[in-house]
Amino acid sequence: MIETVITGVEMQTLTKHRDDRGWLMELWRNDALSRDDWPAMGYLSCTLPGVIRGPHEHLNQTDHFVFLGPAPVEVYLWENRTRQPNYRELVRLPLDLTIQSISLSVPPGVVHAYRNIGDQETLIFNAPNRLYAGRGRSEAVDEIRWEGLAESPFVVPQEEAS
Repeated sequence: MIETVITGVEMQTLTKHRDDRGWLMELWRNDALSRDDWPAMGYLSCTLPGVIRGPHEHLNQTDHFVFLGPAPVEVYLWENRTRQPNYRELVRLPLDLTIQSISLSVPPGVVHAYRNIGDQETLIFNAPNRLYAGRGRSEAVDEIRWEGLAESPFVVPQEEAS
């Protein structure tokens, strides 16, 4: 487990177990998560170079991301739970996915975003502990979208010139 400065955010490197057939990588285990955080669904997304997803947060949902690569990403996290000591501070996590895949669990109340900082597409798997839009997609979506709001306190920093 890699320590982060935001309570409840858990990050770890993932191991590829290789043999003569290829490799296998455990993405998550229910013996490492509380039952309330067990995934309810899973999806895979592809993010193109330079694209930012987020920032947004959930009120009740924990996201269990697996950043697979091959392109590197930078993750942006803001503590938005008022009783936490680092309230609204930005944490930047550069993830070099050319070396190994990373899992990152983001609890409710933590605003999150990521940007593909590579020159090729990259894959991200997510296994949130809540169904998108609830059972049968019949409920409100548990998401506060901060991107695009003029008065948002959560802004992804501009890319630095190379």
